[in-house]
Amino acid sequence: MTGKIDDRPFHLKQFSLHHHRSSMKVGTDSLLLGIWVNTENTRKILDIGSGCGILAMLMAARSDARVEALELDNASYEEALENFRNAPFNNRLEIIQNDFRKFAVESGRKYDLLISNPPFFINDKRASEQVRSNARHGDTLNYDELCSGAVHLMDTASRFCLVLPYEESRTFVQIAEKHGLYVHKKMLVFPKRGRQPNRINLELTTEKAPLPVVERFIIREENNTFTRQYIDFFKDYLIGLDE
Repeated sequence: MTGKIDDRPFHLKQFSLHHHRSSMKVGTDSLLLGIWVNTENTRKILDIGSGCGILAMLMAARSDARVEALELDNASYEEALENFRNAPFNNRLEIIQNDFRKFAVESGRKYDLLISNPPFFINDKRASEQVRSNARHGDTLNYDELCSGAVHLMDTASRFCLVLPYEESRTFVQIAEKHGLYVHKKMLVFPKRGRQPNRINLELTTEKAPLPVVERFIIREENNTFTRQYIDFFKDYLIGLDE
């Protein structure tokens, strides 16, 4: 065994990308979020913590917007840079290597849409050793920093969309509201019919909504086959899901 990284690309109908060197690889969470988000009337989009660039590339594939991606980790940045260069819409993609906390305060930029699949368990419940490790590397945001930075990059018409573990989202929403961010729409993601949700997609804005729109998404039936909902949702993007 050589320990060589499997660098085979991940293929979607619209593009292909490499993801094995990045901290954020292609997975159901990112694919579901990237296809769920409304891209209408967006001119400028920021992907926060881009990893291999999957969310940024989905945004570019689904809109005519200019898409910027922010990534601090060097291996992830290099892989996203390569993926963006090879994308059919590379003229609308840009990868920026910077710390989100610094970028949010200093860039002076505003975006129509912010999107993120942030590191899971980024609140203060992490083990002390992990906290110290992440602090040394500066590559993990807590919820307060994420919301504070997002507000700097938004105006009154902007939206902030992200995916979180369902249980963690309760803490996040409380913190978001302290920063003036409110849930307008959410999708509860169920891994299997009959089970509790384990993920949630959120769309937040700076304006309060009377009642958020609530959607439900079930990935698998009880016999582990994909639901009709899953097939219909992904068939225009994933190869082999036409029927």
